[in-house]
Amino acid sequence: MSAAPLQQRALAELIGTAFLLATVVGSGIMAERLAGGNDAIALLGNTLPTGAVLIVLITMLGPISGAHFNPAVSGVFWLRRELPPRDAAVYVIAQIVGAVAGVLLAHAMFDLAMLQVSVKPRSGLAQGVSEGIATLGLVLTILLTRRSKPQAVAASVGLYITAAYWFTASTSFANPAVTIARSLTDTFSGIRPDDVAGFIGAQLVGAVLGMLLAAALQVRGETADAEHPLPAE
Repeated sequence: MSAAPLQQRALAELIGTAFLLATVVGSGIMAERLAGGNDAIALLGNTLPTGAVLIVLITMLGPISGAHFNPAVSGVFWLRRELPPRDAAVYVIAQIVGAVAGVLLAHAMFDLAMLQVSVKPRSGLAQGVSEGIATLGLVLTILLTRRSKPQAVAASVGLYITAAYWFTASTSFANPAVTIARSLTDTFSGIRPDDVAGFIGAQLVGAVLGMLLAAALQVRGETADAEHPLPAE
């Protein structure tokens, strides 16, 4: 665990998650405005900034807090006993507060109403399966990359999320804090509140399955992971 005090680590999680959501929502707004009705171009314009900012944020804040930016990731590290229960709870609160703040910042930057509720439906079995797979893959990316090549975690997570935007039907939220915050924006990146619980449930199941798969892939006698940055959306 980082030697930084919990207050400083929580601030890093809040700032990182805020910038992540400001990027997700802000780039979605900009992409939709510039795409001229072409959803594929709009999604591409939303995807690339999100993957890029994850690399920057994990590299920048990873040495301070581990750069989780994601309650599912913090939960995995709690289950692995690498994050004490109190620290995990503080991380989750900071992540949710930061995520909501990031959405509000995006609205302010684009001169939109600050308080919104999404009406964009994201429901059905395919969406739930997509979120489970997206989160499973994210957890595997984090745990296995930090074991084999820790200096590549930031790039690996950014690239994984960039790809997962396109190979999942849900566009890969893979993050409960992101899901909650995106219910508060009626823009390109939104999700209606009715669908939030289903997304979060699938994400938590996927995170646990990812953790178990990573453990199953651990070579017998291999030493425990060293402390390295994680993340993300």
